[in-house]
Amino acid sequence: YIPAVDKGIQEAMTRGIFAGFPVVDVKVELTDGSYHDVDSSEMAFKIAGSLAFQKAAKAGHPVLLEPIMKIEATTPEDYMGDVMGDLNSRRGQIREMGDRGMVKFIKALVPLAEMFGYATDLRSMSQGRAGYTMEFGHYDKVPSNIAEKVKEERGGGTTARA
Repeated sequence: YIPAVDKGIQEAMTRGIFAGFPVVDVKVELTDGSYHDVDSSEMAFKIAGSLAFQKAAKAGHPVLLEPIMKIEATTPEDYMGDVMGDLNSRRGQIREMGDRGMVKFIKALVPLAEMFGYATDLRSMSQGRAGYTMEFGHYDKVPSNIAEKVKEERGGGTTARA
């Protein structure tokens, strides 16, 4: 019945325990088990695996992660302050600033969730003269106030019934 337990765990991980997001980067170890010829079934072991995972994961204090993007914005000097202020307002962390010929550049780390609409906003604040590139950087913990808002918007917190 080990495959049934594994299937229950995999399904629980896919359903998630925090606002319905899937669980990643965990190791599950089955340390003991037994079965009864009459009462045991594949479905019972699948449910047991799912419930055990939910209970253990909830006890592990899960956190919500978000993708953090590496941003490099280039802008004429006249708009440098506006671009920096806008990146900061998007929960950005300025990492480097400098000159590249006649333009200034800003390197920052910004949550992907805050980057929607950025191209339009950047063009508007710079009269179309600034640009940017974006690539994935890493995942990081979502701040608790934002995580609570996500939970509310997605219909609650953990789904574990522990």
